[in-house]
Amino acid sequence: MTNLSKETSRPVALITGAGKQRVGYYVAQSLADRGFDVAVHYNRSENEARQTVASIVQKGVRAVALQADVSNPASIDGMFTEFKDQFGRLDLLVTSASIWNAKPLEEMTPEDIRRHFEVNALGTFWCCRAAGLMMAKQPEGGLIVTIGDWAVERPYLNYPAYFLSKGCIPTMTRMLAAELAHRNPAIRVNCIHPGPVMLPATLSKHEKLEAIQATLLKKEGSPRHVAKAVEFFWDNDFITGVCLPVDGGRTIA
Repeated sequence: MTNLSKETSRPVALITGAGKQRVGYYVAQSLADRGFDVAVHYNRSENEARQTVASIVQKGVRAVALQADVSNPASIDGMFTEFKDQFGRLDLLVTSASIWNAKPLEEMTPEDIRRHFEVNALGTFWCCRAAGLMMAKQPEGGLIVTIGDWAVERPYLNYPAYFLSKGCIPTMTRMLAAELAHRNPAIRVNCIHPGPVMLPATLSKHEKLEAIQATLLKKEGSPRHVAKAVEFFWDNDFITGVCLPVDGGRTIA
């Protein structure tokens, strides 16, 4: 891989979980459209990540694919070392890497809980920590956007490990907002709680309709709605420590 110049007038974003065409992918594409240089993180989806990078480069910005297992702090540290070598600074981190596995409460194992915490909670935290400490040394600071889930407020059945791990994200967001602003007041940390923006392909037609009808707006969202929320946080520099539902009113319906 060709090393990129550290000298650039464009803001630089790192998006975790952006290899496959899920929420992180659309965030990366949206930020590239806004003129960001973009680092696309992936774990096992190398081919998809490189295709994503190729599509971003066509927009006239710089892009690179970075591999890391976010359940492994050493792997995250290695990714950030490579990122610094490539870009030299970080303006925006979006943590969209996560796992979401169903299992009834009766069948849960300690490993199920541990694995979800390692990826969803600890992986998010370690990425935010690395990014925040990097931003603390930059006069212009930076923005971190964590990705939670609307249903941490109203959990549904058969995802206990997922909700335990995702339930950490709001508190983590507020804690990091305080910790990092203490080090550099130009750092902001916010959270997005997506609702039905990308329903699983495994859902039946009835289940999809049920999910849509459970929103106040009676329609399905899209990953682009999450991307627009990331842009909103970027544009408004007087918001930090908040969790924004992007759920069509699902939380209160």
